[in-house]
Amino acid sequence: MNELNTLKEELKDITAANFEAIALKIFNFQYVHNELYRNYCTILKIIPSNILKIEQIPFLPIQLFKTKKVSTTVFKEEVIFESSGTTGSVNSKHFVKDKSIYEESYLAGFKKFYGNINDYCIIGLLPSYLERQNSSLVYMVDDLIKKCINKNSGFYLYEYEKLKQVLLENENANKKTILIGVTYALLDFAEQFPIKLANTIVMETGGMKGRRAELTRSEVHKILKVNFGIENIHSEYGMTELLSQAYSTEKGIFACSNSMKIILRSEDNPLEILQISNKKFITGAINVIDLSNIFSCSFIATDDAGKLYKNETFEILGRLENSDIRGCGLMITE
Repeated sequence: MNELNTLKEELKDITAANFEAIALKIFNFQYVHNELYRNYCTILKIIPSNILKIEQIPFLPIQLFKTKKVSTTVFKEEVIFESSGTTGSVNSKHFVKDKSIYEESYLAGFKKFYGNINDYCIIGLLPSYLERQNSSLVYMVDDLIKKCINKNSGFYLYEYEKLKQVLLENENANKKTILIGVTYALLDFAEQFPIKLANTIVMETGGMKGRRAELTRSEVHKILKVNFGIENIHSEYGMTELLSQAYSTEKGIFACSNSMKIILRSEDNPLEILQISNKKFITGAINVIDLSNIFSCSFIATDDAGKLYKNETFEILGRLENSDIRGCGLMITE
């Protein structure tokens, strides 16, 4: 399939200048080869030849990853990533045809924001993710750990004393370290073992899941900054349904990797795309374009609310109210 091979090659060299052109090609490819997405477009009376810019592309409701196999072309998946959930909930599943596309995507994102992975020691504090299978986050962090050359790199469950000693060893050796952790575990560790860090980036990935009282991102960062004696907390924004990530290096302001773009829609009308025009920022529901999702769907309407700035950085403001039902009249695709 020459068209597919061309698209896969273009994914390796995405820039701001060619992003829209590649997105439009992927839209047309997925319209033809993704029956679920095509049916959704048909319900919306979308005519592909009329789609001339990315703001016109329809975004598939993220809830459909819970009930449907979202796939472009027919394939045998190499891995199935599955979201976490509460007892009795339905988890999202992302059927991944080609793991190498995911690997290339997160490695390119890491390089954009942090440089050469061999300069770091990567430490994962992701107990709840390690305790279940098929986490895309664990897959990514595990691969980053394997690719960096440092004896202290690895995962830690609830071994907080050992983790403290490793961090202190790295600090004394002036070794750059990234401690990437689920929010509740980072809070638990910071409160039990407060230490002053100078060479360590602390990166939270979200996630309380009833483990602790819910806190805002700014409240979480304040606690972590005080206990670790650092000025900034980094954050990663990703999800089971995506193969690309965004990162925040300070103040909860995110920027996307090259294969990802954020567009906001109205919270009241899921089909209305908001324009920033001459405003400093706009707020609304988050749509994500993820060009790495070439074999699932690259255009996803999430359940998150956000603030988008004119320079295309963004903040996460929380979950939409009644996110599982909002706009469902337009989201039924049998």
